[in-house]
Amino acid sequence: MQMVKHGYSGFEYHKRKEMVEMKKSMSIAVIGCLFLIPALAQAQWDKKIDRFFQRGEPRIRPSDLRVLQLEISPDPIREGQRVSFRITIANDSGRSGRISLTVKDRNETISEVKDVNIYPGENRIDFPETYYRFSRSDHCFTVEADIERTRQAIDVAEEFCMRRIRGGWTLSDKGIGYLFVEDLDMTPDPAIPGQDVRFRVRLQNDGRPIRGTIRIQDKDQIVVQLENITIPRGVSDIHFPYTRYSFQRFDHCFTVLVDFERTPYQIDTAREFCAKPKGWTLRP
Repeated sequence: MQMVKHGYSGFEYHKRKEMVEMKKSMSIAVIGCLFLIPALAQAQWDKKIDRFFQRGEPRIRPSDLRVLQLEISPDPIREGQRVSFRITIANDSGRSGRISLTVKDRNETISEVKDVNIYPGENRIDFPETYYRFSRSDHCFTVEADIERTRQAIDVAEEFCMRRIRGGWTLSDKGIGYLFVEDLDMTPDPAIPGQDVRFRVRLQNDGRPIRGTIRIQDKDQIVVQLENITIPRGVSDIHFPYTRYSFQRFDHCFTVLVDFERTPYQIDTAREFCAKPKGWTLRP
């Protein structure tokens, strides 16, 4: 009866009803968007504010970090070789973050990595291979962190210093360091054949103190030796006991060797130490 009164067929009535309901739904959606858009805008604004304040207080501080270990490869390294570094770094902050790290020798940058993830606990970071010239007597490394454009050195668990050894440079504390004979002389000088003489070696040790047997040789013949002695770090004078040595050939050139952990090492010398047949003297 209602359909006839308004002059609508059944199909037209349902069509009109659907259009009315669609308009109601669109109106509700528009009203919802009017409430939702300001809320989204406020959320975006809150995030911007949070990021602004976070810039003043980084999630990870340099004081949260500590270098536990620093390694080089190869070790030992020879002059002219390329070297790569690996560090083990502890993050005590309990938070993660991205930072840049630099390995330095005094004020000189050797290698760096940028924008790496640092997680809570221990992290192992590999640096790219690089070339570095070892030209001084000591090379001690530090690690610097760049956090949000602020650079600061990181505390280290120990000193990481290269030392010179036969065959190159090493970070290891094992083995023998670089030894060098600065001077070798004898008393009396000049000496005569069949006379007791006493040798003195001025030795420079750039590595750690060691214990071993040090001896003086004339080619393959042992002239005199001291067993199980301590060779301290730095420069030391080592006095050998008197010995009777026969000067028989035209010249006698002496070398100094150290037996350390059952391995003999011939020590570099400042010059040749040869006894000349002019009263057999070691003086230049």
